[in-house]
Amino acid sequence: IFNDEEFKTYCMLILGFTLIVSLILYINPNLDSTISGLEETFRHSLFQVVSIITTTGFVTADYSSWGPLLLLIFFGLMFLGGSAGSTSGGFKIMRHLLIIKNGFLQFKKILHPHAIIPLRYNKSSVSTEIIHNILGFFIIYMLSFMIGTIVFSVLGLDFQSALGVSASSLGNVGPSIGDFGPMNTFSELPILAKWWASFLMLLGRLELFTVLIVFTSYFWSKK
Repeated sequence: IFNDEEFKTYCMLILGFTLIVSLILYINPNLDSTISGLEETFRHSLFQVVSIITTTGFVTADYSSWGPLLLLIFFGLMFLGGSAGSTSGGFKIMRHLLIIKNGFLQFKKILHPHAIIPLRYNKSSVSTEIIHNILGFFIIYMLSFMIGTIVFSVLGLDFQSALGVSASSLGNVGPSIGDFGPMNTFSELPILAKWWASFLMLLGRLELFTVLIVFTSYFWSKK
């Protein structure tokens, strides 16, 4: 397991973001007066980071009051997700890793246009079909997030709340940002917004394609 690229990336992301959050909180104690000392700062930072990345849904502190920089970091963490094959929501670490690897591979192919350079994951070659599938999933995921945000805005949510609820619902994260942050619940959402959030949660939980294919003509056409 310690040779697995996803596991190593996952651990580095958790450790890296925890250290960043801890450092910012420690050097700016006025961001949260309820947290003091290095150990408590690190503990709360670690708990919030792990909870958001793994989409566990628990919080021990109000990260939305930690300033705009940390709020932006936690908003970004909502798109990471856990490992492939896990019951966590989000985009999943493996997909992020393969997209980044594919990006660097394209640079190499531009520098060496005649070279045959395979994309490798855990020392095994990854087929082009898998990469296309992941890129397609990424595009649909982001489109779903943007459409979700627009619908929430139409239903009366402010811009920050619409972004947060859309990302949180699609990734099945739990806590959000804005008016529906970690210290609040979704109970104040308008009834239509609750239905839309439920649809996004179903969409994200079943990995997009499983749900969206039902809305295509190919699914209903007679064979």
